[in-house]
Amino acid sequence: MPCGEDWLSHPLGIVQGFFAQNGVNPDWEKKVIEYFKEKLKENNAPKWVPSLNEVPLHYLKPNSFVKFRCMIQDMFDPEFYMGVYETVNQNTKARVLHFGKYRDIAECGPQQELDLNSPRSTTAERQTFYCVPVPGESSWVKEAYVNANQARVSPSTSYTPSRHKRSYEDDDDMDLQPNKQKDQHAGARQAGGLGGLHWCGEPKRLETEASSGQQLNSWNLSSPFDLNFPLPGEKGPACLVKVYEDWDCFKVNDVLELYGVLSVDPVLSILNNEERDASALLDPMECSDMAEEQRVHSPPASLVPRIHVILAQKLQHINPLLPTCLNKEESRACKFVSSFMSELSPVRAELLGFLTHALLGDSLAAEYLILHLISTVYTRRDVLPLGKFTVNLSGCPQNSTFTEHLYRIIQHLVPASFRLQMTIENMNQLKLIPHKDYTANRLVSGLLQLPNNTSLVIDETLLEQGQLDTSGVHNVTALSNLITWQKVDYDFSYHQMEFPCNINVLITSEGRSLLPADCQIHLQPQLIPPNMEEYMNSLLSAVLPSVLNKFRIYLTLLRFLDYNISDDITKAVEDDFVEMRKNDPQSITADDLHQLLVVARFLSLSAGQTTLSRERWLRAKQLESSRKHRLQQHKCVNGNEL
Repeated sequence: MPCGEDWLSHPLGIVQGFFAQNGVNPDWEKKVIEYFKEKLKENNAPKWVPSLNEVPLHYLKPNSFVKFRCMIQDMFDPEFYMGVYETVNQNTKARVLHFGKYRDIAECGPQQELDLNSPRSTTAERQTFYCVPVPGESSWVKEAYVNANQARVSPSTSYTPSRHKRSYEDDDDMDLQPNKQKDQHAGARQAGGLGGLHWCGEPKRLETEASSGQQLNSWNLSSPFDLNFPLPGEKGPACLVKVYEDWDCFKVNDVLELYGVLSVDPVLSILNNEERDASALLDPMECSDMAEEQRVHSPPASLVPRIHVILAQKLQHINPLLPTCLNKEESRACKFVSSFMSELSPVRAELLGFLTHALLGDSLAAEYLILHLISTVYTRRDVLPLGKFTVNLSGCPQNSTFTEHLYRIIQHLVPASFRLQMTIENMNQLKLIPHKDYTANRLVSGLLQLPNNTSLVIDETLLEQGQLDTSGVHNVTALSNLITWQKVDYDFSYHQMEFPCNINVLITSEGRSLLPADCQIHLQPQLIPPNMEEYMNSLLSAVLPSVLNKFRIYLTLLRFLDYNISDDITKAVEDDFVEMRKNDPQSITADDLHQLLVVARFLSLSAGQTTLSRERWLRAKQLESSRKHRLQQHKCVNGNEL
């Protein structure tokens, strides 16, 4: 069996070794998974695996072991593939069994031919995910992963298959490969043959999916392929991910770390060329219904590579400064958490000072911004998401770049974020809600297709007078539903489908926001810098990278802490609320109690306390009193602006 670094450069050789030892006994599949699990447990082994997020595709060797940090953007229909197939030597008539798992191409040696009618062949099922890089991932996250990766790669100028191959999957790639690759394999395109495989007449396609369709010969191949990223300006590869085990555990918008075999074989394009040539003989009307779906589900491998997953893990977070898994059972995670918690107080104090400067000297607003940034939906009661804490930061300076630079500060603190500029034009034109394209049979992404724990900053200071059209009204409604119910209703034409989410929404505005918010805090700047960009840049440059990293760990880690309220404190809170109602029955409501409990929860967690204390309850009341007093004060000065 291969050893040393072969598991990185030749993972299929490892698989072949287990298959040869066990034959058709399905135990070989479990042994493959266990082998790679153990390999990745070795010291720093994951850092030696090349990542599609950091390494350009042309630097990666086909069929090598790679990893990919991504979000599931869409799930295609399950597909059938040849789990085990048999070849026959035309001269000696010797028969050999091969595995089809983790492959797009059925491999045959010289003088070997596939026996499509072999009783020893088996058909298996796999699921295909369309995965994209994590939307809105911050640049500091990308840089940290790049710096941590120790994979040794070099550009590959060409790739020539060492064995004769043919596709055994129905969804091959379109011919969008570079001319160089097409020239490389020109010799393979012979009438009735492909390399060492000889066929009678037209090459036969191995049907691996329930339904098969030919592609239109009249494709407009000059148009760029839409990678379907949810956010504009995103970079990185999209991948077709083939999952063989436990795919029911995953759902759309999950963030995954995948380990598997990279498939970018140029032969796929050659074979696809032949299929398109053959399709020209058919009635174009019969082909047209399938053409768009084939184009979307079978993009060129050079643009959308395939990953055949051996190991997949759902990520709790994407912060590279923390252990991947924060389970209590994990000893390494426990040590990390306990070590960081011991120095939590000074970190919180420094973060409060940093955000106070970012909010132009307003320490009260900085307190609420910390609570917002560590908030998370911890459970749902019926349809009500508990733990959400949408903040409306009103009073933002007019005709200023303050909100833009405040977002830059937030970008430096959280792993994933997006700033939505709420103008009339954007509301009328942007596609916020993902919708189903039944022609292409895919989910077309929208701006609100975001993974959990993304920070969404809605900049309302750019909003001017104008008319919202139907699309604009739908977009505003979608934002309101996201804030209120933490869900996005995807458009499936004939019905809406709810997708629960956990998105931190911060709204910046001049007056009170048009959108609902759990908490409105009116900004009271203590200074207005003459040059906002210079002020914010100097603020960022003054913070040591090590301190900034502590802020990042702090804001991610506190989201995962458990929290509870003891019976004694519950009774004290109830008594206190009754007393508050007696003193001010008109203005104190059940909503105020809920708001106080949410503020007290995140105030306690921000101090590293996982249970509510009397001290934190009183501090929460004090914060809420100051916030309401400030709002009332501003309302008296400016009439009904709020």
